[in-house]
Amino acid sequence: MPRHKRLDLAGGIYHVMQRGIERREIFKDDADRKEFLKRLEESLNKTGSKCYGWALMPNHFHLLVRTGAKPLSDMMRKVSTGYAMYFNARHKRRGYLYQNRYKSVLCQEEAYLLELVRYIHLNPYRARIVKDMNELNRYPWSGHSVLMGKNKAEFQTTGEILERFADTKKSAISKYLEFIHDGKDRGKREELTGGGLRRSVGGKWSGVFELRSAKDYWRGDERVLGDGDFVDQVIKNSEEEMEKREKLRREGWNLDKLVSKVCREMSVEPKELMKKGRKNRISKAKSIIAYLGMSELGISGSDLAKHLRITKQAVAKMKVQGESLSNEHNVKLSS
Repeated sequence: MPRHKRLDLAGGIYHVMQRGIERREIFKDDADRKEFLKRLEESLNKTGSKCYGWALMPNHFHLLVRTGAKPLSDMMRKVSTGYAMYFNARHKRRGYLYQNRYKSVLCQEEAYLLELVRYIHLNPYRARIVKDMNELNRYPWSGHSVLMGKNKAEFQTTGEILERFADTKKSAISKYLEFIHDGKDRGKREELTGGGLRRSVGGKWSGVFELRSAKDYWRGDERVLGDGDFVDQVIKNSEEEMEKREKLRREGWNLDKLVSKVCREMSVEPKELMKKGRKNRISKAKSIIAYLGMSELGISGSDLAKHLRITKQAVAKMKVQGESLSNEHNVKLSS
């Protein structure tokens, strides 16, 4: 089964999940959990994202995030990849920490925001990590206790959730707790994790388009949780992105043309890109190639890494730097 393309929507709300390989623990103790949350806070601040809900389980985690101007992948790189490197170093292990790449489901705000807050925050209760609701109210590794005012987490956005229940904080917390209690006896809800949604044909957008044309698309893709209008808007945004990339391809843009363009603009010989080291102008050229290649042409990090003879991790870091460098040096794709 091919990997599905990420759906990156600025200001989008995502339910993010990641599980340990072979369901092994990814948090051994409180030191691990604190390190993960520290990285989460740093990444939220850096990308301008917000976190509405979270739960750290022994072998997986859940996050409910609204992205800022930066895509979700930028935020998750430091949280997920960075934490895996820390975990392996601290516990003297090698190999993959996670079962797969993180799973993200783009969610319709009004219909699912509170449902997801409740679902995520009840995870420790459903898994019997806490013995009852009173213990959940004080449990430090879930955003529920933060909304209850029992624990603090500076990175968690609480006001936007509580104000949906009442105008005053005391009343809002009381009604929020009632809402949580109403859902505590429900089992695992596959539809809130993407697993219960009908998948598009082959997991590709073409399948969603077919469902839409048949007026049967409101649950058309496991990467989207929402009604027909919401899915339609997501499809429209994706269509526009694909049309933009297709236009560039028709104009002859590919990796070789991109490299030639950037090298010319940055006064770098293409063969210099193969050199190791961190010479300023060469490093800048590589970063711009990584950014424009991935963001504008949809070239994979693997292909860029192979061409530039660097690691995929290096490509990911360069992509982040490349956006500002592309603007600074006015390096754009045009015929």
